[in-house]
Amino acid sequence: MDAASAMADSMTSEASESESRQEFRSLDQDVQTLKKEVLDLNRDLFLLEEDLLFPANSQVAFFISMDVGEYFELDSVSIKIDGTEVANYLYTLREVDALIRGGVHRVHMANLKTGDHELVAIFIGKGPHERDYRRGATMTFDKGIGAKYLELEITDRVKKQQPEFVIKEWE
Repeated sequence: MDAASAMADSMTSEASESESRQEFRSLDQDVQTLKKEVLDLNRDLFLLEEDLLFPANSQVAFFISMDVGEYFELDSVSIKIDGTEVANYLYTLREVDALIRGGVHRVHMANLKTGDHELVAIFIGKGPHERDYRRGATMTFDKGIGAKYLELEITDRVKKQQPEFVIKEWE
C-alpha cells in the first residue's frame, strides 16, 4: 500500500508541476504581449505629442550636415531665429564623425508664424592650422503654410582651403 500511495503522490506531484509550467508559460506570454502593447502605445504617444507640439502648418526644422570636414572640425552650433537664440548644441567626436560620414542631425524644431524670418547660425570649431574658428551664416526665409526644412551645411572650399557655411531650403 505504501508503494501505491507513493506512486499516486508522485503522479500528482508531476501533474501539478506540469500544470505549474503551463501556467508559467501562459503568464510569460501575457507579459510579452503586454510589453509589446506598451511599446506600441509609447510610440503612438510620442508621435501624437510631436503632432500636437509641432503642427505641420507651423513646423520648421533645422538640420546640420557636413561634407569632408578637412578644413573645419565642428565643436558647436548656435541657432538664432529673429534675434532669439533657440538652440545651442555641443557635438561629441562621435557625432562629428557621423556627420562627416554623411549623417544629418536635426538640431532644432520649432513652430513659426507665416511670414519672413531671419535665421543666424554660428559655427564654432577648429579651422585650418588648428586655429579656433567662429563663423556665422545668415538667411532670411519665408515661412508659408506647411512644414519648412532648412539645412545648415558645412563644406570644404578646396580652392581657398577654407570651410564654407551654407544654409539651404529643402524642397
